[in-house]
Amino acid sequence: MKDYKKYISIPASPEEVYLALTKDISIKLWTGAEVEFEEKPDTEFSFWDGDIVGKNLEFETNKKIVQQWYFGENGEPSIVTIKLHPDKDETSLEFRQTNIPEADYKDFTEGIEEFFLGGLVDFFEE
Repeated sequence: MKDYKKYISIPASPEEVYLALTKDISIKLWTGAEVEFEEKPDTEFSFWDGDIVGKNLEFETNKKIVQQWYFGENGEPSIVTIKLHPDKDETSLEFRQTNIPEADYKDFTEGIEEFFLGGLVDFFEE
């Protein structure tokens, strides 16, 4: 199992980025796919028509989101922590994920960078 960490800058305020990550209508706009999401701990969510599913664990408004992403049936929970830090007119986003299966690591992290983080940046740059 491997961990992954990435920092990106997003040309928007932490409030705007937080909304884009926690409101189903906003998530649908930047992912371009069906989404099920509720900003409540202990609720399950689904992005990209179910390509990514998991459970919301914790929300700290405009600052932090903690989720568990499901990988198959076994193994340790994979925890995703997204932290938002104000940085001048932008937001510095820290994406950290634990326990990614070795076999999936390369494909998965490339997908995260291109679609999840990349999609978010593109959404605010347009």
